[in-house]
Amino acid sequence: MQESIRVSQAPDLRYLLRLGDLCLIHAQRLGEWCGHAPILEEDIALSNIALDLLGQARGVLTRAGELAGGLDEDQLAFLREERDYLNPTLVELPRGDFAWAMVRNLMVAVLLELLWQQLQDSSDEQLAAIAGKAVKEARYHARHAADWVQRLGDGTEESQRRAQRAVDQLWPYCNELFEPDAIDQAAALSGLGPRWAELREAWQQRMASELRAATLRPGADSAFRSSGRQGVHSEHMGHLLAEMQYLQRAYPGGSW
Repeated sequence: MQESIRVSQAPDLRYLLRLGDLCLIHAQRLGEWCGHAPILEEDIALSNIALDLLGQARGVLTRAGELAGGLDEDQLAFLREERDYLNPTLVELPRGDFAWAMVRNLMVAVLLELLWQQLQDSSDEQLAAIAGKAVKEARYHARHAADWVQRLGDGTEESQRRAQRAVDQLWPYCNELFEPDAIDQAAALSGLGPRWAELREAWQQRMASELRAATLRPGADSAFRSSGRQGVHSEHMGHLLAEMQYLQRAYPGGSW
């Protein structure tokens, strides 16, 4: 069984891992819809969105690996311990029903669109180049998710109930996205990227607009704070990693 790798605690590296892990773990959850979406076209669409996110994760993790001393994206994706993954808890929660998936996808896509827009001006030229391509994908992902949320929220009584339940249950996990800390502060000072907290107002305004169009309401304010960006995850993360990492750990360095 392949041993885990150790990862530096350097702020710039951890900033990149937060972004790469957000894309990686969200892609893993979206990929679980392959073969399970309600219509064939959506089955393909969600798989393609997941592939876009994997491409974004590869770009960011490749750059992070260079800063980590020569690791590659596969090592960072598959050979870290759970505590070394820095994705928000929001994206590691179970797949849920289709309304849950669409609401979460909207929340994440809007965040990524805002992040990639800012990262186009990153002091890291490689990250800026990744952002230039990724922002176009994120715009499509956000529009796709918003269209579905509107159809569900403004659809039948049942679809509206499920969509609102998804908003209410997922909303508290969004607090974590905008919690300021030293990692974000260091990235802002170096020009690597924005503080995620700076995106809160724009994200809330965009979400309020999209939910209003879907006859849905934002979730209630909550003191709850998840802590995945600090490496402290929910009970769901270990199960997700066990499935995601199995092949790489059982057959280290395997090639097809």
